[in-house]
Amino acid sequence: MIACDLGSNTLRVVEIDCESKERICEFERIVKTAEGIATYGVISDMAIERVISAIMEAKNIFDFEKDGYKAVATAALRKAKNSKKVIDRIYKSTQIQFDIIDSNQEALYTSKGVENRLEKSGLDTKSYILLDLGGGSCEVIVKEQTDIKVKSFDVGIVTIVEKYSLEDIDRGIEIECEPIKKYATSLNTKPSCFIGASGTPTTIASFLQGMDYEHYDYTKINGYHLKTSDMQQALKRLLELDPKERVRYVGVGRDDLVIAGVKLLLYIVEIFKFNQIIVIDDGLREGVGLSEC
Repeated sequence: MIACDLGSNTLRVVEIDCESKERICEFERIVKTAEGIATYGVISDMAIERVISAIMEAKNIFDFEKDGYKAVATAALRKAKNSKKVIDRIYKSTQIQFDIIDSNQEALYTSKGVENRLEKSGLDTKSYILLDLGGGSCEVIVKEQTDIKVKSFDVGIVTIVEKYSLEDIDRGIEIECEPIKKYATSLNTKPSCFIGASGTPTTIASFLQGMDYEHYDYTKINGYHLKTSDMQQALKRLLELDPKERVRYVGVGRDDLVIAGVKLLLYIVEIFKFNQIIVIDDGLREGVGLSEC
């Protein structure tokens, strides 16, 4: 089963073996879907072309027709005034039909992908806070035994970068995260662990282990314990890198987002009063594939 996740910054595709519940093949491209959406409210023609180009590249790797697929789009398409036009244009150009899913469904798919990986890693799946930090939104899932609370916030890395200058990012994060802060204060439970399942925590975990973007190995990421002090150290080192060297570690098109991403991740983790997180690479696309299986 093939699953496609069109996010605010990245197109991610995976083929899942339905028996073993493991990845067979995967693909990822930076497409910056949400570029300009905070200012203009629409997805630009250039962004649409980047998405179409990435899908056509993926079609050279995956047999969508033979193996079956489900393709979903998230925050950028939810917010865009021209979302129907974008979906129709993508389908006309690629014959891949995307469904725009709501934030609740996005969170549930993500938790399914994460819990499958937690189980395979021998980690607890009964009590956690899960943060899926995206380009246009973030989803927070709080689980205690069978009780699951899902909350989505319109705080994303791409939108933060577009809304605030580099000098104002710290202040901007504080302002934009106020609803998350209120939500954290309202919780009457403290789950046993905090899980980060998105590009920022996986990038930090990879960087701290000396992996560059081209040699990223998700098997060394899943279950990685990342302390807030490690995040601060990674942020310091990334800021000190020459921009070209930073691209080598974080990928083309992400160098302008990774600094804001680390700062935002740190702020949210500290809001929930944790000093470390468990990093899981599996997420939305794996959850979609497993659900279709």
